[in-house]
Amino acid sequence: MNNHALQLTDEQIQDFIINGYVKVKTDCPPSFHQHIYEQLDAMFEHTGNLGNNVLPLIPEIQEIFNQPVVHGAMQGVLGENYVMHSHRYCHFNQQGSEGQNFHKDTYEGDEQIRRHRCRWAMAFYYPQDVTEEMGATAVLPGSQYYETGESAHAQPELALCGEAGTVTIVHYDLWHRAMPNRSHKKRYMLKFLFSRLDEPRTPSWKSDTAEWNARGNGEESEHPELWESLWKWFYGKQGRDAVSSPTYGVPHAEVDTLIENLQSDNERTRLNAAYRLGRVGADAIPVLKQALYGTSESVRNYAGYALSLTGAPAVPTLIDALQATADSVRASAAYTLADMGKTAQEAIPALTRAAQDTSEWVRRHATEGLGLIGQQVSDDIDLSEAVQVLTTGLRDDYYWVRDNAARALAKLGPMAESAMPTLVAQLADENRYVRSHAALALKQIKTPEAQDALFNHLFAARWCSLTTRGTPF
Repeated sequence: MNNHALQLTDEQIQDFIINGYVKVKTDCPPSFHQHIYEQLDAMFEHTGNLGNNVLPLIPEIQEIFNQPVVHGAMQGVLGENYVMHSHRYCHFNQQGSEGQNFHKDTYEGDEQIRRHRCRWAMAFYYPQDVTEEMGATAVLPGSQYYETGESAHAQPELALCGEAGTVTIVHYDLWHRAMPNRSHKKRYMLKFLFSRLDEPRTPSWKSDTAEWNARGNGEESEHPELWESLWKWFYGKQGRDAVSSPTYGVPHAEVDTLIENLQSDNERTRLNAAYRLGRVGADAIPVLKQALYGTSESVRNYAGYALSLTGAPAVPTLIDALQATADSVRASAAYTLADMGKTAQEAIPALTRAAQDTSEWVRRHATEGLGLIGQQVSDDIDLSEAVQVLTTGLRDDYYWVRDNAARALAKLGPMAESAMPTLVAQLADENRYVRSHAALALKQIKTPEAQDALFNHLFAARWCSLTTRGTPF
């Protein structure tokens, strides 16, 4: 990536937390975007949509993401050490189309890892001017925190129109769609995925204050506790540090009402109750534990958000839950511990065992947790057993567990050196994304041996965009 970045401001990050997107405009001349547009035309005419290979086919596209304004925005959202995912796609909205329904994308290689904390993002790039009539991509601002379409559709639809060179970076879970194309022009939109390698430690944007702006902190705010806790997380604070002291001491009598609200049919009410309960502290853990062990998946998820914000006092309860009889409870406990990051470092031995669980979902969440937590642990914590278990996970029967193991090892970087032989073998995995993340892990390990293995693989796998049936030599 280009080292030069035009950084976002506090206001832009706060707006991203609330609405789930940030729009920027590149400085490339119109002729640059026109050239990409013409090459996309040629692709559809001669080969059809090449999906993930659109970048090697049109390598100039990388210049868009090297632009200081795009690079800086991506840093602000995903941290300085973000990476481009190997999944990318050209969305073609032809003239007269009826568009799409609003939806959230599934994660490539991983179906169910919705998280409020932004660890994945998408970038939408227009290589031509796009109006609403042309079938622009539309979003429901603020809907990234909602599971149901009913709650998402309470948000007003926003068409992401813009001139050629417009890039919109969105929280991966934001509800979006292609609008109907009522014009006589075709519309291209290139979608690229990016992910965070490092958990936040300090602001990765141009910050002037650590305080949450009053814009998101008044009585009329829709989700004040949620938004402020995410601001603190972006700022590098975790657990109780992510809770402002003026909000400590939620009245004990309010806890029962909040628990009732956690089971409300109204998703917004549930969401606010979860983040309010997370500010109660240890006193709320017994009732949150009951919710965690309950039969409702939705209530269990919201209890997890509250326990994650509760921080260190909740860790022993979650470690115990990794031994629960029900697979769903163990999986939720592993998911919540992963979300807590460094705060849950005492859970590493328990998560190492959970990464070998009989349930693939427990293995999936525990594997992610070892990467998210392990990258931040103190030097005196031995991760050798965790790395060994993650190495074994590279051969799991489920490709999304293998993919997660590779990404976790990439997050551990040089600490994962012993996994190198297995990572090299997984460069030939049957799943394209496991291969990609195995390569990423080798890059992050950074030893000469890992670099040689990676370069040997990349030279052998290189696809030449100039070679066609007409020009085979």
